[in-house]
Amino acid sequence: MPPGNPGRIVRSLAALVLVSTAVLPAALELAGPSPFGVIGAGAPADRAVPPHTAVQRAELRTAGDAPTVDIRRTGDPANRITLVLLGDGYTAEEQDAFREQADRAWRALMEIEPFRSYQGFFNIRRVEVVSPVSGIAETESRGRNPATPLGMHFWCEGTARLLCADEEATARYAGRGEGPQYLIALANSTEYGGAGGTGVTTLAGGSADAGRIIQHEIGHTVGDLGDEYDSAPDDADYPNLATENAEEMRRKQSKWWRWLGVESPDGAGTVGAYRSANGIYRPTPDSVMRTLGGAYNLPSREAIIEEIYRRIRPTDTPVPAPGDVTGRPRLEVRPVPLTGARQLRVDWTVDGVPVEPQAADRSWLDTAPLALEPGHSTNVTATVRDTTDWVRDEAFRERYMTRSVSWTVVG
Repeated sequence: MPPGNPGRIVRSLAALVLVSTAVLPAALELAGPSPFGVIGAGAPADRAVPPHTAVQRAELRTAGDAPTVDIRRTGDPANRITLVLLGDGYTAEEQDAFREQADRAWRALMEIEPFRSYQGFFNIRRVEVVSPVSGIAETESRGRNPATPLGMHFWCEGTARLLCADEEATARYAGRGEGPQYLIALANSTEYGGAGGTGVTTLAGGSADAGRIIQHEIGHTVGDLGDEYDSAPDDADYPNLATENAEEMRRKQSKWWRWLGVESPDGAGTVGAYRSANGIYRPTPDSVMRTLGGAYNLPSREAIIEEIYRRIRPTDTPVPAPGDVTGRPRLEVRPVPLTGARQLRVDWTVDGVPVEPQAADRSWLDTAPLALEPGHSTNVTATVRDTTDWVRDEAFRERYMTRSVSWTVVG
């Protein structure tokens, strides 16, 4: 939260549902066209759903004691991060309001980079929790908490605008997913408040600032980012905060040293080391982690992308499965799609020699034209790599953002 309202709650691994087995009104569109299907209540009527990503209908099932709707499916949940939106303090008659507010929240998140470009790495699920009472424990009702299913309340940890939820109850209603999940709880309140971090991300769903709040709070949750405002605690154990100045960063090659001197694409100035009143340095004069409505600075964008790739592979399951194949099949990899002109790069080799694939998007290679000797085994490898210049840690790119798959074609 902005000054005076800490938005990062105490780290609690139990609250972040990461299973290793693993909403804006219709008139408010995303910043650009999306290749992914949007389904369920609140979806714009004129938004086409391409056949290869269409989900014919919302999948309705029970998680805990509440119906769950998959409102956006970009790919296999085992290789996507699922954002699970739950409501608290919404009665049966107020579920339409929850659906609209949930739609507004996730759409606002997908308007800000890097989430806009990487929205294909996320599925969106809505859990319709019916409350016996309307509203939650707001600031004026300190000490008097209505019996809502998720137990959401302001005055968390003694801070008026810090909004918390019962993490065990929220996880129970969310249910176990097939892949990593982040839980986002919306309170039926128009007050200004929220929280983020390793716990359940929260926001007041009816607040006029709800979209900007989630953009800030999810930075804590997904990117492990710290607050950059002057009154934040003097804790620099975050990728966007430091105790060293720029000169010390360069000398130690620490924190965001690779970004020093680079002009921020959002117009927030040059990346450096700007000292806040609490004595902690931040990368730019301003950002969404300092002022609601801003943008993520470059070190923060890198941190978010890296956290995404720690959970998601750059490719879905190739076809056919890697290993021995016979005949002259078409070999296909399926990079996770990005939004925009840039896509993940695919390079092919045959017995170590680079070849150009037939597909315009480089996603498949037809082995029929290859001059293969009868009885000879040929190794074909496809390497998928995210070449974004929002990541400067090349060791990380090689380890997490690059994946090679190989087939042995038996002639």
